[in-house]
Amino acid sequence: MRISAKADYALRAMIVLADRHARGREPVKVDEIARAGEIPPKFLETILVQLRRHGLLTSKRGADGGYRLARPPEEVSVADVLRTVDGPLAQVLGRAPEDLDYPRDVAALGRVWREAAEAVGEVLEGATLDRLARGAAVPDFQI
Repeated sequence: MRISAKADYALRAMIVLADRHARGREPVKVDEIARAGEIPPKFLETILVQLRRHGLLTSKRGADGGYRLARPPEEVSVADVLRTVDGPLAQVLGRAPEDLDYPRDVAALGRVWREAAEAVGEVLEGATLDRLARGAAVPDFQI
């Protein structure tokens, strides 16, 4: 599994926002998010706009403005954020694993990709922003 810098930074920003939400300190300015998450500010601005466009964040302009989560942190998963910034969680040859059609002699490979995608999806769906902001582990998972 490969996680882009953009996805990592987006998740850092969302965890900072979830933490500030829990503390009642919203909205949060870009420079505070960048500092807390150690995210390059210019890159962060682009990411925040994308997250806002896809409905994960809201923003407010002005001196008392900034960003906040559009939904409660327990309703936003790592999977939601990754899909927003990078697209599907799993792809093989640029396609979803369930859309692959392997020849009979190697059909088992298609099943492996589908099972792997399901396992990754379960872990990432179970990792919600509220849990990550509290420093809690992802729920136990076995493959």
